[in-house]
Amino acid sequence: MSDNQEPGRGWLLRLVIAFSFAQAAVSMARPAVSYRALALGADERAVGVIAGVYALLPLFAAVPLGRRTDHGRCAPLLPVGVVLISGGCALSGVAGSLPAMAAFSGVMGLGHLCFVIGAQSLVARQSAPDQQDRNFGHFTIGASLGQLIGPVAAGWLISARDGELDRTSALALVVAAVVGAVSLTSTWRLEHRRDCAPAPERADRVPVGGILRTRGVPAGIFISLAVLSATDILTAYLPVVGEHRGIAPATVGVLLSLRAAATVACRLVMTPMIRLFGRTALLTVTCLIAALLCAAVALPLPVAALAVVLSVLGFCLGVGQPLSMTTVVQAAPDSARSTALALRLTGNRLGQVAAPAAAGLIAGVAGVGAPFLTLGALLLGAAGLSLRGGGRTGQRPRRPLRPARKERGERPEARTGQIPEAARRDGG
Repeated sequence: MSDNQEPGRGWLLRLVIAFSFAQAAVSMARPAVSYRALALGADERAVGVIAGVYALLPLFAAVPLGRRTDHGRCAPLLPVGVVLISGGCALSGVAGSLPAMAAFSGVMGLGHLCFVIGAQSLVARQSAPDQQDRNFGHFTIGASLGQLIGPVAAGWLISARDGELDRTSALALVVAAVVGAVSLTSTWRLEHRRDCAPAPERADRVPVGGILRTRGVPAGIFISLAVLSATDILTAYLPVVGEHRGIAPATVGVLLSLRAAATVACRLVMTPMIRLFGRTALLTVTCLIAALLCAAVALPLPVAALAVVLSVLGFCLGVGQPLSMTTVVQAAPDSARSTALALRLTGNRLGQVAAPAAAGLIAGVAGVGAPFLTLGALLLGAAGLSLRGGGRTGQRPRRPLRPARKERGERPEARTGQIPEAARRDGG
């Protein structure tokens, strides 16, 4: 199927449903892992390290998986990701030591990466260019629904028996494993067979350096990194803030779900907002407001005020992820879209490794509110990049990117400076 022909919408609905369950499992597991680590004697630094390990394996696996998806099918990554997510959740629930919890958290993160690369590549491959903003927005609603349900369920399970944090956090992780497994029911027959076979002209790989030099790709990667780091640290560190301020786990779960509900609302109105404000202005303003609100989380606000702050913050953070996906997909060469999305996810995971670890160090030195000030500075940088044009899409380099050379010699057309028509069509 051509990229200009969009298939029926049923696949997108089922993909959103699958992503909702998979993300709900992860969103239940992330705060449950933090509470279980605290029950096993972890301090703020240890919680940060465990949260960072979640992204460590994906940091090295993203680009190879993207390369594989560029020249093959997307859908097989979805059930593989679900199995790893559910397995990581269940094993974290029975782990008896902090190193084991960190390792199983990494397995969970690898599963989430597999699922997201496969799903995002499906959306990019099966959406017409003028529908990518809408479809990526609808796709990320699945993540937001999972983030809405997961923390509330985790908070309720953990608070169900006061004084038994070790047992209740383990129960929440086992339930998360079951929730993740439900998404398997919606992962079949999502990929259209005529989209699956790799075309002969896609056999050569565009160098990673060439993709990263394409205008729009670095900005999209950094904006996504900043937004995801903010979401990730909110999920991992709000339980720590709640412990220090005497906020019950169930209330923390409700606060995290308010943020996720606001993100769902944002993505439902994404298309009219883009038409009204334009992509660049929308990205810039929302990143700027999110920076100020992240800094406000560090203040000793009452729970009601914190709920308002997190709701507005969730709305603003909802803009960055889908628009950064469109920015990267439309800027990258056609034959390297999945690799470009994988590079974006690599940036995300790099932020997920560095941000929680840095947050743990900062919290240990300057208090649990300090990491949110750091997030504010990161989002200010994202706002600056958006203002400089990170929100503009479809801007390809004037000179076509060449595929990586073969092991021995160059093709005749490479020596003569002539680029075949197939390579021009594919951004080669």
